[in-house]
Amino acid sequence: MFFKKSRVLKTVISLVAGSVLSVAMSTTSASAASESLPVLGESGAAVVQLQQALISRGFTLKGGADGVFSSTTRNTLKSFQRIVGFKATGTLDERTAKFLGLIAPQQLDPTALPTSGTKSDAVWSLQQALANNGVPVKGGADGVFGLATKIAIAKFQSAKSLPITQALDTATAFALGLIPESAVEKPVAASSAVKASAQQDTSAATAPVAKPAEVASTGMLTVDTLPSRGQRSDAVRLVQEKLIANSIEVKGGVDAIFGVATSISLAAFQASRGLKVTSAVDLPTAIALGVLPDWETLGIPQISAFPAQGRCSYSDTWQQTRSGGRKHEGVDIMGVKGLALYAVMDGTITKMYGADAVLSGNALRLTTSDGTYFFYAHLDAFAPGISIGSVVKAGQIIGYMGSTGDAGSPHLHFEVHPKGGAAVSPYPVVKAVDACDVTDVLPQP
Repeated sequence: MFFKKSRVLKTVISLVAGSVLSVAMSTTSASAASESLPVLGESGAAVVQLQQALISRGFTLKGGADGVFSSTTRNTLKSFQRIVGFKATGTLDERTAKFLGLIAPQQLDPTALPTSGTKSDAVWSLQQALANNGVPVKGGADGVFGLATKIAIAKFQSAKSLPITQALDTATAFALGLIPESAVEKPVAASSAVKASAQQDTSAATAPVAKPAEVASTGMLTVDTLPSRGQRSDAVRLVQEKLIANSIEVKGGVDAIFGVATSISLAAFQASRGLKVTSAVDLPTAIALGVLPDWETLGIPQISAFPAQGRCSYSDTWQQTRSGGRKHEGVDIMGVKGLALYAVMDGTITKMYGADAVLSGNALRLTTSDGTYFFYAHLDAFAPGISIGSVVKAGQIIGYMGSTGDAGSPHLHFEVHPKGGAAVSPYPVVKAVDACDVTDVLPQP
């Protein structure tokens, strides 16, 4: 199932234009914005970032993300600016760069965190930090702290096991990388009277303090401590050191801040190694940099194909609470009914479930030669010829996205079970081959 260009543009308008037109963003210069933005005629990793941001928002760019700021890129940028209500100049100004997520969020004043109903650059930094952590705000980073921002904060807090307040408290701000650890509120010793009162009222929970990613004594990170855009930590410092050791310049040096400069350097490293240019510390990049061991040591399967056809989206919801006290053991790849679902590796279909299965609905299990299996749930239908015992190739269509079972809306629930064991977080596995921008059906084996 495909989106026509007009439908994509309508979607962009409905999601972002209204909120963008409702607020005039401040033009005050920020330190992150002082880094030069690409202009017509330039080429390089920064242009690739711009082009990928435009493509990911549904705008067609002839030639793709080729890294050259040509008249084609300028015209596409003009179209984007016109649709979202900006002045259509075709120039990447600070306002447009912020909206596209090309400028890193700024550190906030811990004593003046933005609150619901405010409009400011601080709110924009909050919204962009949420997006950088896999929880985009519906309507985009528009600088308005409204209902969409509160919902996104709640999702982030749930994912990080923080108290769900829908407000930007210090623990949440630190977890987002917006304030230093020293600014996080610490518990204060209570007097005997307060303790007695607390014993009578156990409904108030103490907010857990988020901890920074630790770098092991071996100079290695873990899958769970890979840094993301907007963070400040020793993990970021280690990545910057590794980039420089691989002859990749990091503008500003090793400052432990994951901003625009580090993103650009990561893109340059990825391009030099033939990796997908994501400007992020994904699994393949972390392994290539030497901050993670190889796939086999990690005990994580390296899939060959992304499980779903684009246009789609997903975020890290591993171990989030579900109905009945269950924990989420997969990743939900959201899309529309009918999108093609692909075999992620060569293997055999070893189990299938019908639409009457209460939780999974139509579902199947794809098992590889070493016993690793991948579980696909909520399918609208299985592909013709797919049955128990079918031998499939990576990239082969095995079904179609749907909402059968306990789904609510169309999506693929995807699980990873290395060597037939317990499920592991599938988010880094699928992120390593992310292809939500690939809307054409893959050539079939």
